[in-house]
Amino acid sequence: MNVAFMIEPVPERGALHPIHPGISRIVADNPGRMTYHGTNTYLIEDPDGVTVLDPGPDQPGHVANILRLTPGPIVRILLSHTHRDHLGALGGLKAETGAPTYGWHKPDTDAFAPDVSIHDGDTVAGMQAIFTPGHAADHVCFARPDGVLFSADHVMSWSSSVVSPPGGDMAAYFASLNRLLDRPTDTIYFPGHGPPMGEPHAYVAALLEHRVARERAIATALKDGPRSSTLLVDVLYSKIDPILKMAAERNVLAHLIKLEREGLVVRRGDEWRSL
Repeated sequence: MNVAFMIEPVPERGALHPIHPGISRIVADNPGRMTYHGTNTYLIEDPDGVTVLDPGPDQPGHVANILRLTPGPIVRILLSHTHRDHLGALGGLKAETGAPTYGWHKPDTDAFAPDVSIHDGDTVAGMQAIFTPGHAADHVCFARPDGVLFSADHVMSWSSSVVSPPGGDMAAYFASLNRLLDRPTDTIYFPGHGPPMGEPHAYVAALLEHRVARERAIATALKDGPRSSTLLVDVLYSKIDPILKMAAERNVLAHLIKLEREGLVVRRGDEWRSL
């Protein structure tokens, strides 16, 4: 099944983009193959002040923009996961505001320890934490009672997620997609990169179906003989761009590790073979 990715005009960087009552985003100036137009930093207003969700990359200009554009005192800094394009600005923003940091209680990096540890089901700034590993081992989505879900890099509107071992886990990614499918009250997603996504459940179902089809194709290709993950990319993908090809190889490796755990394939050196 084809996934209908969204195309967004390049948003103005260093600007405040209101996207929902009490919610705005600032798009960081870190565009790229893996980040689209840039990382979305969200400003979430509540009676206590403003929660900054995903402070973004380590760019002094981005920190300055957050401080300049935030409509009120920053009372907390919240992380969806510890990939550097989301985590990098945290130190600078904390130094400027003194706001406590909130993140998963087992961060997937030694470079970060949250001031306040988050567990699955916790409530932070009126939002429920939903543990969604797969893209990252410490990935968390945040759901509001009004139907908004901050999906970060687990579900993005412009592209599927890269699942890169060892932090990325394809079996966990499948389970996390199914977890979101079991939440019909979430009616709009705000991703870590790209524009908001309305009517998200059909899209999530398509993402999952796409991954299942890819895994079947990998298993079928191995029945023709042992292959490395790199060779499988050449067989199954038509990507030429070296960065996209590397991302595809990481996804294929994650699928292979999942299939190995399920007893369907085995690794011999750099090659994988069907059982």
